[in-house]
Amino acid sequence: MGEIRVGTASWTDSTLLASGWYPETAKSPEDRLRYYARQFPLVEVDATYYAAPAESTVALWAARTPKDFMFNIKAFSMLTGHPTKVGALPKDLRPETDKPNVYPDGLAPQAYEEVWSRFLSALDPLVEAGKLGMLLFQFPPWFTIRRDNKQYLLEVAKRCAPLRVGIELRHESWFSDDNAAETLEFLRQHRLPFVCVDMPQGYKNSVPPVVAATADLAAVRFHGHSDKWTSKDIHEKFGYLYSARELKDWAPKLRELSDQAEQTHVLMNNCYSDYAQRNAAQLIDLLGAP
Repeated sequence: MGEIRVGTASWTDSTLLASGWYPETAKSPEDRLRYYARQFPLVEVDATYYAAPAESTVALWAARTPKDFMFNIKAFSMLTGHPTKVGALPKDLRPETDKPNVYPDGLAPQAYEEVWSRFLSALDPLVEAGKLGMLLFQFPPWFTIRRDNKQYLLEVAKRCAPLRVGIELRHESWFSDDNAAETLEFLRQHRLPFVCVDMPQGYKNSVPPVVAATADLAAVRFHGHSDKWTSKDIHEKFGYLYSARELKDWAPKLRELSDQAEQTHVLMNNCYSDYAQRNAAQLIDLLGAP
């Protein structure tokens, strides 16, 4: 069995800070990250989806965590084809527009290249410290299975190499009928890690929890099963506490997945209050993970 790392998709969420999960002695951002890193060996940084991080901030992340700690970094929205707030772009790269959001084709080609370059270079401190796990590329629900989108997955991997990318697909076309086998084979052929998701089913953007390893790194992200999945309130959408039974049912699937990869990353993304931290700790006990 390969190594399993369990963590959460946030350590700074406001409802987590209000939950009492952190001890009273962990008052500063530095104290909280150090405390978190003593509880879990892995964390996913979600804030990098909304704005590229400053290299100085990333250097602090590296300095404040143990030698064997890992960060998974969520790719900036512009790089996955999501609408990006103009104000989230560096001032010198912002297009002249009255629109609040911009898509990749709304930037000049050189500006788009700069977005890529600056995002990746900001991660250098984690790379140098050996603490970068994967770059999570979570594609939008309208990113369907078609040739040009497959080519973009290869472009992403090439741009990021030698850094590892994780591919999270959120349109059902990748998994409908015989497409699931085609999708997984494409990822295996190009050694692209597939990111499995556990999420509410029956919605327009629902994808099934396909558990498979397509490279030496595997990943599963737990989004919860909130009955308010369509809510615009992010805490309602992800505010779901997994039961002990649900996690116990997942444990053998995760062990089997870890048999197919050298390393498996398990992230609780049910980030409301201390739900993610509580469930992550339960999974660690069930799996006997570090």
